[in-house]
Amino acid sequence: MVQQPEAQKNSSMQAIKRVLESLRNYRWTSLGALFSLLLLTAANALTPQLFRWGIDQGITKQDLRIILYSAAWMVVAAIARGVFNFGQSYLAEAASQGVAYDLRNKIFSKIQNLSFSYHDQSQTSQLLTRVTSDIEQIRTFIGTSLIQVIGALVSLVSVAIILLVMNWRLAIITLTVVPITALLMALFVTRNSRLFGQIQEQLSNLNSVLQENLFGIRVVKAFVRESAEKSRYTTLNNALVTANMTTIRAIRNTFPFIFLLSNVVTLAVFGYGGALVIDNRFSIGELVAFNSYLALILQPILLIGFAAPAIAQATASAGRVYEIVDAAIEIRDRPDAVDFDTCGGRITFENVSFRYPGATTEALKNVSFETKPRELIAVLGMTGSGKSTIMNLIPRFYDVTEGAVRIDGRDVRDFTFKSLRSHIGIVFQETTLFSGTIRENIAYAKPNASLEAVIEVAKTAQMHDFISSLPDGYETIVGERGVGLSGGQKQRIAIARTLLTDYSILILDDSTSAVDAKTASQIQAELDDLIRQKACVTFVVAQRISTVKNADRIFLIDKGRLVAQGTHEELMQTSPLYGAILESQVKRKENK
Repeated sequence: MVQQPEAQKNSSMQAIKRVLESLRNYRWTSLGALFSLLLLTAANALTPQLFRWGIDQGITKQDLRIILYSAAWMVVAAIARGVFNFGQSYLAEAASQGVAYDLRNKIFSKIQNLSFSYHDQSQTSQLLTRVTSDIEQIRTFIGTSLIQVIGALVSLVSVAIILLVMNWRLAIITLTVVPITALLMALFVTRNSRLFGQIQEQLSNLNSVLQENLFGIRVVKAFVRESAEKSRYTTLNNALVTANMTTIRAIRNTFPFIFLLSNVVTLAVFGYGGALVIDNRFSIGELVAFNSYLALILQPILLIGFAAPAIAQATASAGRVYEIVDAAIEIRDRPDAVDFDTCGGRITFENVSFRYPGATTEALKNVSFETKPRELIAVLGMTGSGKSTIMNLIPRFYDVTEGAVRIDGRDVRDFTFKSLRSHIGIVFQETTLFSGTIRENIAYAKPNASLEAVIEVAKTAQMHDFISSLPDGYETIVGERGVGLSGGQKQRIAIARTLLTDYSILILDDSTSAVDAKTASQIQAELDDLIRQKACVTFVVAQRISTVKNADRIFLIDKGRLVAQGTHEELMQTSPLYGAILESQVKRKENK
């Protein structure tokens, strides 16, 4: 089997060490579990001695009083074992739930702060698997496997001491099982630790296909691809089963030898101990107690063995979880960042070039322009020309590769994220709605907004009449991702949501692409007066020239470059590309 690379192995071990260090936040709960464990071990160790006492002093000597006393103390020991076992299990589980709670919050918080570039390169299914399955593996490790291993080690040491005191020759025979079993378990964990990480990767791949199909079920059905998707899912499901069966085979190749070894030792103890009893060098009660301790010393070894796969899985999962926790935040506030509070309307791009992380070509090349106060700027170009990329640089969703983006002469990197983005209203090209009511979606950025304010922006977005026609009006529940609404309706809710914010700069990124031309012109007419009064500058990204004719200036983008700018009339006269785009749109409209 392929060995896990040393660097990856060290990283995983460091990650599980960090998980253990997180127990400091629950030190009293953890100490309570440990104390209960010690008391449980003591109760377990005492029980065979009660058997010895009852047999040697009661049954052998026919003393009923001793038999009854030993039986009563056995009942007390049994009750104690039950109480202490419950205590250590409950407290260990409480500590594990706390650690899992902290890790989930930590990952979610980190995901909220990671840059767009990280999310561009990460699969959602991978993140979901790490937040759910991987953290569950860690929780199981802390709540079950860890306490089992600690309890097993404490029991092992305690019972070994007792056996050596009772009969050191028999103890040596018994304890030979310990180093041999430890060696077998060490080899098992070393050889298979990488395999458990692969299982989690296979699970992530399976979740990825499931998520894609849940999101794109309409496309699957439209193109009659159910069979193909089922085949793709089955293939990955088979790969996951194969990986799991590989771990089962690894367990099969290790644990039978441990069980065989334990049985051989049991026979050796029974044979040698029986001979000592016959020679009157060992009592029957001591032999019974010794055999009871033999079970107690084998049980910890087996517990450690059964816990080993869970520990290996938790180690791999911890490494995957801390990959997210430790992921670098590429875009962050500068130490001396200041709040963005006023906007004069002068946004400047100075020789801006930008390349997406992992890309081989630049998305923008030497783009330069400057806006004027209260100006309405339309950004036009073919699909993939770089229009949205320009808009993403203003709120610092990405940072420029070269050049600078300035607001009123100051680099956007000098402002804090929260203050900058809270003054920029954006309607994205891809509309995202959340489960909840229509009112909650519109008031997403201002949850305490009054119903009157929500209605006002809904009217501007040409959505009020439709909402009012619904039985529950603004309290109508929107399905997951806006299911139940048309693309145009979702876009108009997104527009209303943005208009409700305290924006100074407004960016409409192809925000009416799913709306018919008539509604788009109505929305634009409503927006014109509003945005000129409220916004210091407005950018409208569009593909339809008809929606941007009234812009103060039109920026024409082609292959990442600003190739022309001017009014509609000026570009008609000076830009062949602009004329070609207009001609193609007119012909398309006529063909309809």
